Amino acid sequence: MADAHAGHATAHLTEDASRRRLTVALALIVGLMAVQVAAGIFAHSLALVSDAAHMLTDAGALVLSLVALRLAARPARGNLTFGLKRAEILSAQVNGAALLVLAALIVYAAIRRLVEPAQVGGWTVVVVALGGLVVNLVATWQLAQADRRNMAVEGSFRHLLTDLYAFAGTLVAGLVIVTTGFDRADPIASLAVAALMVWAAYGLLKHSGRVLLEMSPEGLDVVEIGQAIAEHPGGSSVHDLHVWQIASDDCHRIRRALEMMLGARFALEHTTLQVDHERSHELLSVEPAHPREE
Repeated sequence: MADAHAGHATAHLTEDASRRRLTVALALIVGLMAVQVAAGIFAHSLALVSDAAHMLTDAGALVLSLVALRLAARPARGNLTFGLKRAEILSAQVNGAALLVLAALIVYAAIRRLVEPAQVGGWTVVVVALGGLVVNLVATWQLAQADRRNMAVEGSFRHLLTDLYAFAGTLVAGLVIVTTGFDRADPIASLAVAALMVWAAYGLLKHSGRVLLEMSPEGLDVVEIGQAIAEHPGGSSVHDLHVWQIASDDCHRIRRALEMMLGARFALEHTTLQVDHERSHELLSVEPAHPREE
């Protein structure tokens, strides 16, 4: 029997790399957000202020993801028999809810601007949107290289991705204002940003909601699983079948990859790997409260 410590080490390296990339993305977003707020107020651009507001949620999502990664990495102990693995799921839920609330606020402000348009500094919008597009592209690339199987990381990635689209829309709006003087292009771009935020929120809430409600993982048919067990030689019926997911990580994926590697490199046709999960010493050594007498 082989011990799959390699998988555990790989998971630690992946988490460390994800934390580093989240930190870099956070620094980029906070710096750009400050510039956007100042430029949006100066140019009277709702699109820029909307982008800045979205970036505030981006920064919050990144901080939340960093906290969730640290909490999820803690070993199980005491009454927390599964540890804090679902911290990443709760992070995804908060990210999705924040996107919906912010989208509603942007829609309200955009409708007011459509009714009573304000004069917008088109060139300021164009310059800031171009700079934001570049910075956000770098930040999004950082998270694209992180472990996006983790829902906390995926939530932050979706935040930044919608911001990337938003900058593109703001850039187009700025160019329209410069070339035609059509100031309503600014709130129209804001409505497009809000639509993208709702789309991203739906995906986050849907996937994380399945885990919180302990639904079976996507792609698994519980009825088919039960039938396969019942129809197997020696089986007669199946009852109380439950299939659920604790978090988004997958130690068995690593185990299968190691088995395939051993088969390809060393021609080992059958390998049994045991995955040792990191656990608290409280769970590893539990002594009886009243030692038995010899």
